[in-house]
Amino acid sequence: MARMTRKADLPTKICRTCGRPFAWRKKWERVWEEVRYCSERCRRAGPRAAQAGEGEA
Repeated sequence: MARMTRKADLPTKICRTCGRPFAWRKKWERVWEEVRYCSERCRRAGPRAAQAGEGEA
């Protein structure tokens, strides 16, 4: 029988928009190398939102 994998053992990436870490998901199994964003909301916002926020201060 297959062993369960703990979420802590899954690979992670950093979202290009919000900068938060996110973990591998089963639906990304075939395209994990292409995944750049943690959510659909961040994907729609794109990297421009992160860059615009860095310039202010």
